[in-house]
Amino acid sequence: MTRKKIVAGNWKMNKNLFEGKQLVSDILESGLELRDDQEVIIAPPFTSLELAASQLKDSKNIFLAAQNCHQEASGAYTGEISAEMLKGLGVRYVILGHSERRQYFGEGDALLAQKTDIVLKNGMKVIFCCGEPLQIREAGTQNTYIQTQIEQGLFHLTEAEFKNIVIAYEPIWAIGTGLTASDEQAQEMHAHIRSLVAAKYGDAIAEATSILYGGSCKPSNAAGLFSCPDVDGGLIGGAALVAQDFVGIIKAR
Repeated sequence: MTRKKIVAGNWKMNKNLFEGKQLVSDILESGLELRDDQEVIIAPPFTSLELAASQLKDSKNIFLAAQNCHQEASGAYTGEISAEMLKGLGVRYVILGHSERRQYFGEGDALLAQKTDIVLKNGMKVIFCCGEPLQIREAGTQNTYIQTQIEQGLFHLTEAEFKNIVIAYEPIWAIGTGLTASDEQAQEMHAHIRSLVAAKYGDAIAEATSILYGGSCKPSNAAGLFSCPDVDGGLIGGAALVAQDFVGIIKAR
């Protein structure tokens, strides 16, 4: 099975309702023509999900994502959002394990495994983030570090469940710093991740798994990164907030 080429825009805590509506409109009006093997994913804040869902309802291969969800089905968790609530809004993907969630909210792999389970149980797909900080990269232990994140967060899944996983590799040292992993560094890690999936689930599932790069990807470097054989697209942060830049990255894929 040919794996999907995906560009996902993570707005993080940006854009009010009006600004978000305009950004989605600008993307839709840009004249994008997507191939059958391409997907575009838009992940606005919770407050914009319902409106964005209505804007995207007639779009081919453009899907809605949430940036997080709670690990429990329901309950007394003030301020939290359940997977079932997201499903009801038309959300197709949920981003889990983003480096900012890991760093600022203390989310570990055991918790992320629970969140992965609840998302899949509700019929949505997961964009599972993994990545190493600068000190790990400098120590040369990034492969082991990433392996631990993936094994503990994902490898409890069955083969059928794992087919609903997209992996996003985030070199944490390249997020919001202006630094970017070289094409060679990105390819090396993506190939490593694919080899881990192959060892667990077999070559066929590994070859069908989309692995995205997330780390200061912009129109000027997207084509080089996306030309790497194991880089299947990007999880885009800052550049996803500007329609022209986001569309430029999509066209590079």
